[in-house]
Amino acid sequence: MNDDLSPREKKWSDLYLRSEKLHRAKQLGMEYPRVQGHHQIEQHAVNVLFICSKNRWRSPTAEKMYTDHDLIRVRSAGTSRSANRVVRSGDLKWADVVIAMEPKHVSRLRADFPGETRYLDIHCADIPDDYRFMDPELQSLIADAVARILPDHASNG
Repeated sequence: MNDDLSPREKKWSDLYLRSEKLHRAKQLGMEYPRVQGHHQIEQHAVNVLFICSKNRWRSPTAEKMYTDHDLIRVRSAGTSRSANRVVRSGDLKWADVVIAMEPKHVSRLRADFPGETRYLDIHCADIPDDYRFMDPELQSLIADAVARILPDHASNG
């Protein structure tokens, strides 16, 4: 038949969804949308999932600290079956970045959710389970970790 498309028709195989572009750019280590001329890169909010064991002190503190942040959307969960909110597959699919409090949390996530974590950006904050909810020292450690892991997003908000 005719290969010419009318102006109203689109060749859908040539189009990408925005989420696919973002995912591909992330894989290539590129910013999307790209900078053109002197225009600034538009920053988009990043979905951050904070993980600890029981979701009682550390990850809920992090979630509370960043709840009203302009460039970070947050959730928190725990790896233990007795956690206040147990991490689920949907949480990992939602997250752009996971910040786990200890190396054991990273290992547990990778073991329990191999498919969901295969290409997921997971970081360890190295914060021990020595703090209560909203402890000022805990807040300082979390802020330092977020600034290290998400330097372009941490200071805005």
